[in-house]
Amino acid sequence: MANEKKHVGGLEARIVDAARELFLERGFAGTSMSDIAQHVGINRPTLHYYFRTKERMFGAVFGGIVGSLVPRVKDIILQDDKPVGERVGKVVDAYYGVFTANPSLPLFIVREMDRDFDGVANTLIELGLKSYINSIKQGLLEEMKAGRLKRVPMRYLFMTFYSMLTMPFVARNLCCNVLVSDGESFADFLAEWKGYIVDAVERMLCE
Repeated sequence: MANEKKHVGGLEARIVDAARELFLERGFAGTSMSDIAQHVGINRPTLHYYFRTKERMFGAVFGGIVGSLVPRVKDIILQDDKPVGERVGKVVDAYYGVFTANPSLPLFIVREMDRDFDGVANTLIELGLKSYINSIKQGLLEEMKAGRLKRVPMRYLFMTFYSMLTMPFVARNLCCNVLVSDGESFADFLAEWKGYIVDAVERMLCE
């Protein structure tokens, strides 16, 4: 019985891995349930036993990627006894780790939000991630109100941080072929770019 449970869990993990690979490569709309079943090597009825709809599968994939990242980011940002630069640096490292393991993820998220923003937002809500995002926002606003951070519109802080963070991954081909110097790797470029992200956010939030 234990072996059977292990096998079932292994198949479900294989399905999620296949769905993640295809979603990131082709997008949600460009991936069918049949594509995923074929990629795993199973039939459609078996696939539907685990995931009855493509939306549920998307939730499993999205949750597996960001489900542990967002709470981790919240814990880092809300350490208000730590300097802003230190917190931002750790958040960048957390995202770099996920994006390096899933290089197509930033572009995938941008495309999916453009294709079906409500669908992505509903997935965040179903995964319980919206509460973490609200906690991050509220924590920063409280620090601003207490005078520990400069008052900055949250939308500008969000746009500054996430545009700087994701652009190298969204435009990776441009970076590697035009912006990365001879003898320099993409990882070297990211390490140097991290300093500019930290500096930009510090300038926004610190006196």
